[in-house]
Amino acid sequence: MTRNRAQDLDVCGVTAAIAVIDGKWKTTLLWLLESGPQRPGELRRRLPGLSEKVLTQALREMETDGLVHREVHDTLPLKTFYSLTPFGRDLSEALGPVSDWGHRRLQKLTDAKAAS
Repeated sequence: MTRNRAQDLDVCGVTAAIAVIDGKWKTTLLWLLESGPQRPGELRRRLPGLSEKVLTQALREMETDGLVHREVHDTLPLKTFYSLTPFGRDLSEALGPVSDWGHRRLQKLTDAKAAS
């Protein structure tokens, strides 16, 4: 799904929701930010394999989509924190049942593998 799809007004609601969480890291970032504000360095440490460039891009897109709030503290060195907005928290809560379904699917796959 292209980034332009997140701005498309002529789509169904599910497509509109998926457009803003599309990508490898955004759902995980939502999950990590549920616990409270995080600095970018903390997020990178918790997600091995996530480059600084990709993290910055994902967080900027999430900020543009109204999911996260970026707060810069004017100290030396500058400290940046990201947190979920109420809109982002709503999305995170809405994804709860999808997460439950995913866990059931994983259990089903595990059971099928064990039975074979």
